[in-house]
Amino acid sequence: MDLVRHLRYFTVVAEELHFGNAAIRLGMAQPPLSQRIKRLEEELGVRLFDRGGRQVRLTEAGRLLLGEAREIVARVDRLHELARHGAGTALKVGVPPDLAAAVIAALVEGFRATSPEVRLTPVESWTADQVTALTGGTLDVGLVRHPVNAPGLGFGPLLVQPQGVLLAAGDPLARAGELHLADLGGRELLMPPREGEPGMHAETLTECRRHGYVPGQVHEGAGLGLVLAGMAVAFAPRADLPGLTWRPLLGSPIAYRVSTAWRTETAAVKGFSALAVRILKERAGMTDEAAAPVRRVSRRPGMLA
Repeated sequence: MDLVRHLRYFTVVAEELHFGNAAIRLGMAQPPLSQRIKRLEEELGVRLFDRGGRQVRLTEAGRLLLGEAREIVARVDRLHELARHGAGTALKVGVPPDLAAAVIAALVEGFRATSPEVRLTPVESWTADQVTALTGGTLDVGLVRHPVNAPGLGFGPLLVQPQGVLLAAGDPLARAGELHLADLGGRELLMPPREGEPGMHAETLTECRRHGYVPGQVHEGAGLGLVLAGMAVAFAPRADLPGLTWRPLLGSPIAYRVSTAWRTETAAVKGFSALAVRILKERAGMTDEAAAPVRRVSRRPGMLA
């Protein structure tokens, strides 16, 4: 068990006294947070919270542990900062596992050209894991999807990436032009894992229902095998992939919001953030949030308001 990480979870729950709010702050789903607190209680052999009714209270053991836990977490954070300062040669960057390889390559090459003295190390992880790593000091900067609530982090400019739909080349809808979300009918949907992208996951499914698309089943993952087999569809930016067909969605109702995130804005972090904005616009079709088109979609009979 990663004791320091579990103590960090404990301190956030102790500050919020609400598992749901603490999960949002940590950028993760509530069930795994509750499981990790339970694991910590089992490891220490004490109950840290009273969970009676709708209220969460610290037990006496929890109150005694809180001060020590905060000190341990602060000391570990300081050690990470000192180590990074002493090394001064690497920048650990979190990137979504489904970010195009060409975009990651452009980020690495662009950073190498502008900051040759710093080695860029990409780490593939979803938003929730990035938030935990950024907060814990094991990641310097990340590319996260919104909405995300992490009060201790700073964020770069918000960029918007409209999503179309990927279908198997043999799908009847592959012969159409622009699709309406409701055209997807009861087709199953492949999405990034809810635990890794809780905010984006919930926001996307809400938008689907609002425009008349209720997936027959939601699969979670980054690989496109289910789409290629014709078992599901997936939302994605414009792509040209063997065996698959990409079609735009009428009114761009599905759009992912992305930004850089950091806990400490060093010169290297600031330089990467500026580079990422440029690369994501040039290579991933993203635009500034203020410049994104307003999403207007004509309703069909039976669509939800």
